[in-house]
Amino acid sequence: MINTNLKFWRREMALTQAQMAERLGIKRSLVGAYEEGRAEPRLATLVNMARLFGISLDQLVTTDFTKKKYMKAASSMRVLHTAALAEGDDDPDPDGPEDPTHGPAAAGKLRVLALTVDRDQNENIEWIVQKAAAGYLNGFADPEYLEVLPKFRLPMLPGTGSYRAFEIAGDSMLPIASGTVIVGRYADDWANLKDGTLCVVVSKTEGIVFKRLHNRLRAGNHFSLHSDNPTYAPYDVRAEDILEIWEAKSFISNTFPAADLSLERVASLVLDLQQQVAVLKRA
Repeated sequence: MINTNLKFWRREMALTQAQMAERLGIKRSLVGAYEEGRAEPRLATLVNMARLFGISLDQLVTTDFTKKKYMKAASSMRVLHTAALAEGDDDPDPDGPEDPTHGPAAAGKLRVLALTVDRDQNENIEWIVQKAAAGYLNGFADPEYLEVLPKFRLPMLPGTGSYRAFEIAGDSMLPIASGTVIVGRYADDWANLKDGTLCVVVSKTEGIVFKRLHNRLRAGNHFSLHSDNPTYAPYDVRAEDILEIWEAKSFISNTFPAADLSLERVASLVLDLQQQVAVLKRA
């Protein structure tokens, strides 16, 4: 796929062969030879290509970005590159890691998402059940792995964005019960995630968790994850350990939340009513 992807990404970035050669530090004739399959790049050149395109080395070698299901990711990368050029940055991520889903430089960078589509080229919502959580950590970027996952569609979701469903475990986010399926929209720009946003966070250290996310990228290049159940203490996860973030947009459950009729809740309702009566008396 090297020659196909080199030609594809060069056109996506609106570069001539001479400009591409200059970015890669090679001769223009070599770019032509690589695109025509007459020569194979050295490993160092492949690494530079992957960094320039903002994809992993594995994706450069094995993924056919000319297929329609990858067009969305390619279009997003083109927008990123155009914005970087407008700011005077010739390389959007010159020192970034090979895999754009890892490392400190990934915090504010756009990511390439593997996805599947149905017969009408509509994106599927892949469903990761609890027993498949461990496998997802290794296969989240592999289209072949995603192909075997259960899939469905929710027409009521906004048409913009890519979605995935995760079955959560535990009681840390009560009243959302264990076994609930959280449908999340893929977050490709972590820097703009607001404090308190409900997210499914996929990380190398914690696996798949559903938490309220507090953004600490600027202060310490990490996120603080908070539970709604006060018995669970917040904890930090480094950005370099995070694989994916999905902003929660909907949930599916066969368990209905119980009504909160505790003494504390009743006292809070009475206090609210008293305050409202006081306001009406002053009016």
